[in-house]
Amino acid sequence: MAALLSKSLKLHRLLLPCPRQSQLYPPLFSFSTSLPSPPPPPTATAAAASQSQESGRGIFSKFLLFLPGAITFGLGTWQLFRRQEKIEMLDYRKKRLEMEPIRWNELSSLGHDLGSLEFRKVVCEGDFDESKSIYVGPRSRSISGVTENGYYVITPLIPRGSDSESVQLPILVNRGWVPRDWRNKNIKETEKLEKDLQSKAADTGANGRSAWWKFWSRKSTISEAEEHMVAPVGVIGVIRGSEKPSIFVPANDPNSGQWFYVDIPMIARTSGLPDNAIYIEDINADANATNPYPVPKDVNSLIRYSVMPQDHLNYTITWYSLSAAVTFMAVKRIKAKNIRL
Repeated sequence: MAALLSKSLKLHRLLLPCPRQSQLYPPLFSFSTSLPSPPPPPTATAAAASQSQESGRGIFSKFLLFLPGAITFGLGTWQLFRRQEKIEMLDYRKKRLEMEPIRWNELSSLGHDLGSLEFRKVVCEGDFDESKSIYVGPRSRSISGVTENGYYVITPLIPRGSDSESVQLPILVNRGWVPRDWRNKNIKETEKLEKDLQSKAADTGANGRSAWWKFWSRKSTISEAEEHMVAPVGVIGVIRGSEKPSIFVPANDPNSGQWFYVDIPMIARTSGLPDNAIYIEDINADANATNPYPVPKDVNSLIRYSVMPQDHLNYTITWYSLSAAVTFMAVKRIKAKNIRL
């Protein structure tokens, strides 16, 4: 009987349901993920705003594509205007240079405005004051295909009191181009002359009053004799104004004798002349074989620019061609984008 009861209990245990594992031992990790809820359908206002943003970006991108073509087209148009300005200025200079030269002493009697006489030829006489020469440079000159650096020498032309044909007031004359060696040689000669004069003055002061009187009286006699014997210097020049330097040209330094461009008021003050002194460029082509320097300016150089009208026309063609090329590329790019869409 006991054995039968034991077997029935075992059978009852086997037939009872087992508890779920999830209830006895809760899972350490959960692999269930919650899916996001689908977005609500866009409203008509949101769709319109999104479409306007896309169209705005499209217009801006198209503008950027056509911007290089517009810039190059503007540069080409500016070259056309600049070419026309150069043609008018060259015609003006040619007409002025073709006029008959004016004698310098006749300018005041004719009532000319000196400020409006630029590029007019003038004839004047006087004596050069070599001690106040100023060298502007460096300036290059091509000789038989070889470029040589040098300077423009500007010297005051001083009136001769005994000559009615001489200039009445000092003027500045650009005598032309000189090589570097010529400038150095002239500076050494000027320094030597100043030393000789200082030594003579010291000697006469040591010898007494009579020696001082003899020295200055002899000097005066020689200068008067030379003035009658030596003919005044004749200059055929063209009235010019100050140069306009570029941003790459250094500033003039009168204290150290460094002159990089022609500044008439500054040069006049350094030479002891009034600021409104007249400045002319010598164009007399009569060169002296014994003294070839300074070399006067060629009159044809006064009607030339570093960039001539033909150069501006070439630049115009280049800019317009570049504008057409980049505009064609922009149109092709937009068409390809529309086809993909």
